[in-house]
Amino acid sequence: MRSYLLHILILILFTSCGVSKHKDILYLQEAERSNQPSLNVFSPKDKNSLVKSPVLIFVHGGNWDSGKKEMYSFFGKNFARKGITTVVVGYTLSPQADYKEMTSQIASAIQWTIDNISNYNGNPEKLFLTGHSAGGHLISLAVMNPKYGIDPEDISGIILNDAAGLDMHHYLQQNPPTSTNNYLTTWTNNPENWKKASPIFYLNEKIPPFLIYLGKKTYPSITTANKRFLNDLQQYQPEVEPVLINKKHIPMMTQYLWPWSNRYQEMIEFIEVSSK
Repeated sequence: MRSYLLHILILILFTSCGVSKHKDILYLQEAERSNQPSLNVFSPKDKNSLVKSPVLIFVHGGNWDSGKKEMYSFFGKNFARKGITTVVVGYTLSPQADYKEMTSQIASAIQWTIDNISNYNGNPEKLFLTGHSAGGHLISLAVMNPKYGIDPEDISGIILNDAAGLDMHHYLQQNPPTSTNNYLTTWTNNPENWKKASPIFYLNEKIPPFLIYLGKKTYPSITTANKRFLNDLQQYQPEVEPVLINKKHIPMMTQYLWPWSNRYQEMIEFIEVSSK
């Protein structure tokens, strides 16, 4: 037990070095601030101030009704230590919000980052998005559905980590929403809304480059939706193949607890190759 606690302490200290953290920044316009979601920014301390770093926005998962940004400081710190300014976004969950409000908030966080991240030594022209589970759904929909006002050309790349919800229309046709997990609130019982909620229907030639991680042991519904999404995506990005990891759904996120995870270098290589 002592060695385990020592290991965790060393990990915490390691991930805290060389990082500037800016907490609980409100990102909505004043008129939208009834729910007051906020974001945290993690910046490399030792980065040359004359050279602004690439930027990565992270949106957490939790089935659209759980989770909070404070759980993912390790993600922001680890990437900041590797030279990436990282924004970890909080958003209002179901049943206080449906998918449309959540997506609108994520779009606002993206726009805040575009407008303000240079103040944190980040380069808004090298802006990448990543999300796990429901977070992967929200970042994709916020960028791909023009309703939410984000120009896809402002996004250099999207990294999906075992993303859920990429084709909610298909899933909810087979599994109609109920009050369980607040799905009736999140998605309604209207199939037209399910279609509007599904990133798969907004694929086109203008979308940013994708990097897609998928757990070999994840939920069958996530595997199915990712395969359907990838099949349609390859019409526009034929070079994209999923990176299959031998993990279940939650470990696809917790693997980032370890700063030496191969995922970090893979994502940084994608950022370097895809940067404008």
